[in-house]
Amino acid sequence: MKDHNSFHAGERAVQQNAGETAIADRNIAVLTDTVIAGARPFIAKQFMVALGSVDPAGRVWASLVFGKPGFLHTDSGSSIAIDLPDKERDHSDPVWANIAEQPDLGMLFIELGSRRRYRVNGTVQRLDGRGAEVAIREAYPNCPKYIQRRHLRQLGEPALPVQTAHGTVLRGTVEGIVRQADTVFVASRHAGSGADASHRGGAPGFVKVVDDTTLRIPDYHGNSLFNTLGNFTADPHAGLCIPDFAHGQLLQLTGTASVQWDQDDPDNETGGTRRYWEFKVEQWILRDTPQQLEWEYLDASPFNPAPSA
Repeated sequence: MKDHNSFHAGERAVQQNAGETAIADRNIAVLTDTVIAGARPFIAKQFMVALGSVDPAGRVWASLVFGKPGFLHTDSGSSIAIDLPDKERDHSDPVWANIAEQPDLGMLFIELGSRRRYRVNGTVQRLDGRGAEVAIREAYPNCPKYIQRRHLRQLGEPALPVQTAHGTVLRGTVEGIVRQADTVFVASRHAGSGADASHRGGAPGFVKVVDDTTLRIPDYHGNSLFNTLGNFTADPHAGLCIPDFAHGQLLQLTGTASVQWDQDDPDNETGGTRRYWEFKVEQWILRDTPQQLEWEYLDASPFNPAPSA
């Protein structure tokens, strides 16, 4: 568990560059090494979790995994169970092979319909045919900003294997998914602190396609801890998972990220921070979700900066 003296050097560097060290030192108080009692029922009712994992080559991947409510639960608060039998896992998602080799796992429990989220980083201590058990290293709530509200109307049964495509450049369908995205999950890692999973949201088009291997994403005001950007500073490997809610697909990209400071921002894309991060794509996987998901879009976050003209 971290206190204000144990931010890693990457996090501290970003906090200092942003002039938000004092805020970070106050906000670190929400971190614990167990899931607080009030968050345990929240986790147990979720049907979706965002995961951050690392493959044997050191590449970082972001994943979304779905199951019936109750498949995620923590009884003691010191570990979290993922009850997903092997026959219901989509093995075209790298996460399962990754955690078999490298046990660091970032977890983000997010309820799009209520804009609630809770973040847990830990270590996989059991992986078998029934599921996984993750020992918790740190856990903390996140604010509701930048989450577009969606309600899941229907969750189907898993149908495996799914259709899968692979590539290295952003063209056609893949480019279209990126350009229309209003919700992105991002994975990062630090050698000492482990893997992390986080959320980024904005108006459709907030993720800019610079060229067919480069994305540019604005960094809005957040909790000042800068876990993700701090990890990028220490280890540039990163992963993105972009859901295509309309067509039931997930786009996973792995590559490297770099933080850009004091950028020109005439259209207020960053909401005043003038910070961006650039993501260089090395590889992508596009696949159908194992379960048929029927989403209802409710509304955009009131905190989203207005889109550029």
